[in-house]
Amino acid sequence: MTSGTPRTPGTSETYDGFHVERDTGTGIATVTLDVPEKMNRVSMAARDQLAGVFGDLGADGGVRVIVVGGAGEKAFTAGGDIPGFMARTPEELSHLAKNIGAAERCPKPVVAKLHGFTFGVGLELALACDLRVAAYDTVLGLPEITLGMIPGSGGTQRLAHLVGLSRAKDAILRGRRIEAGEAFEWGLVAEVVPLDQLDHRTTEIALELAAKAPLALKVAKRVLNLAYDAPLHVGLELEGLAYGLLRSTDDFAEGVAAFAERRPPKYTGT
Repeated sequence: MTSGTPRTPGTSETYDGFHVERDTGTGIATVTLDVPEKMNRVSMAARDQLAGVFGDLGADGGVRVIVVGGAGEKAFTAGGDIPGFMARTPEELSHLAKNIGAAERCPKPVVAKLHGFTFGVGLELALACDLRVAAYDTVLGLPEITLGMIPGSGGTQRLAHLVGLSRAKDAILRGRRIEAGEAFEWGLVAEVVPLDQLDHRTTEIALELAAKAPLALKVAKRVLNLAYDAPLHVGLELEGLAYGLLRSTDDFAEGVAAFAERRPPKYTGT
């Protein structure tokens, strides 16, 4: 499949412990961690495959937004495959953040749909997503310290960036669990809903994103990610350049026309 070519509706692909479904009718692609008998553990192979999948979905013109969830009733994912770590060299393990960070690098909006246990690499994957929607039963944590280890797939850095250094230390150094309500108070998750409403609410958000201008979403995500650590004047300069760039797009012209004509816009991503 060539880059940017929409796939047929309803396609499904299976990988090591997860599967991907694409619906070009809605523009939503769903990545489901699917090893419920093992709390949706993420194998070492799955980490590399996820990186490839996010790259592929980012290049698929039929995909507007990506949702990441976990199968079963107990967990988004309780973490990684510990025996798999022991089979890798220290050099290989030092680069784990790169594959989990693929969700952040993906140009499309990525929404994490969380429920139950969301530990270790599960929380790190969720942190790399753009938005996190959680069920009330969600429990988040980075428990690596209890094994004599630290989070190694971006957890120490992304958690501190999202909730502040003090809260990140409290969570990581103690290896403690964070309930959904506390995670919402911290700004770690965008919304908390009853479990029986999680699918519906996440789909609503995904459809809302899918209806927006693809180029504007891509540029907004890029500006936010790139300028987050930059001085204010650098971020403002980057924002201004991006604003000027979008001025010349067909989507912006369509958005203005649709607003003036009081009709829903029809964005094409050009």
